[in-house]
Amino acid sequence: MTLGSDHHPQHRHPTRISRRVEFPGGSGFNLAGIVDQVVVDAASKDGANQESPSPVIVFSHCFTCNKDLKAIVRTSRALAVSGITVLRYDMTGLGGSDGDFSQTNFTTNIADLRAAIRFATAELGPVTGLIGHSFGGAAALAVAGDPQGFESSLRGIATLAAPSDTQHLAELMDMMNPEIASRGVGEIEIGGRRWAIRREMTADFRSHRLGDLIARVSVPLMVMHSPADRTVAFDEAIRIFQLASTRPVGVTPPAVSLVALDGADHLLANNANDLVYVTELLSAFFRRHC
Repeated sequence: MTLGSDHHPQHRHPTRISRRVEFPGGSGFNLAGIVDQVVVDAASKDGANQESPSPVIVFSHCFTCNKDLKAIVRTSRALAVSGITVLRYDMTGLGGSDGDFSQTNFTTNIADLRAAIRFATAELGPVTGLIGHSFGGAAALAVAGDPQGFESSLRGIATLAAPSDTQHLAELMDMMNPEIASRGVGEIEIGGRRWAIRREMTADFRSHRLGDLIARVSVPLMVMHSPADRTVAFDEAIRIFQLASTRPVGVTPPAVSLVALDGADHLLANNANDLVYVTELLSAFFRRHC
């Protein structure tokens, strides 16, 4: 259900609005989201605009991030101004969404993304594209590799600094605090904040075979990653590209692009021009394929 509007800049054409929404997540908790879109005055619409619906994109954030991360906000709003409707949302236990983050895992991330796609489809129209940042990119790849129901409308996927598997995060967290494995729960620090991590979460991460799903992605994919990323190595992007673009003899792979974001940091926070470049590429990609 729509809860209201949080932004309405006074531009004549186009006018971007950002409205808050809330919907049931994949684990039964209510998720908070924001829809960024453009409202075009009826007098400015021509036949081409009326016949060409806006692409609808769902944007998934990173492991402990939320929909209000600066890079996500700016990218989503800029895409809206370019004519692309975007739903950005908080996964269970993060940002404005209900639930306990320590009880979540990659399975719940995927379930939340599917719930966001269902909501967007009902409220905005068929979801034709996904954007995922870091671990949210892994969730987008998993859904694209195993489309069900509403996900069959997908026409393009874009990832930003995404990993090619989920096991490495489990191993990293166990190294950061051995109590996760030995006692069943432990705290680790990410982004200056302490997070409780349970053994069940890392066990779930180890149970997924993301590479198998990436190899089944059948829609155009754009993999964006910085060679200077110190959080998720650039090698992960190369592996995603290889998995998605390799098919058995006689089988045509989808169009897969690898974009090196030279000098950019993991959160795209250090240089505003990085976000401008990323947004322009995303807009061109989704307009072409979605």
